[in-house]
Amino acid sequence: MKLLSNYPAEILILFFLIITYVQSSIDKITDWKGNIAFIKDHFKNSPLKNYVPVLLAVVLVVEIIASILMLIGVYQIYTSEAKEIALLGIELSAITLLFLLVGQRLAKDYAGAMSLTVYFILTVIGVYLLNN
Repeated sequence: MKLLSNYPAEILILFFLIITYVQSSIDKITDWKGNIAFIKDHFKNSPLKNYVPVLLAVVLVVEIIASILMLIGVYQIYTSEAKEIALLGIELSAITLLFLLVGQRLAKDYAGAMSLTVYFILTVIGVYLLNN
């Protein structure tokens, strides 16, 4: 058995995104008030300013679900080479990034929006690879 299975690029992308979203989820959970305060300030001049706690909760839930699906997907790739669950997780990852992009654009944080591009490109590559 190969260390990274027969799908090394897919596995590496999945692990990268799992680490990203698990860390992000843990940060939101352990410092909820700090995150709310930071994001409320960040969105103070946007139409989202009154919805920050709800929107942050939605992002948190989607990040957790995507992480779980990607973890299950990695296991399935190793055990049966099935990629459907990993694909579902990485598609949720892409949707999360689109949510974040909308928020950054509405907050007029163009540099923050641009920084999401790297994650989105990697995620789309993962979607492409897992579809083949």
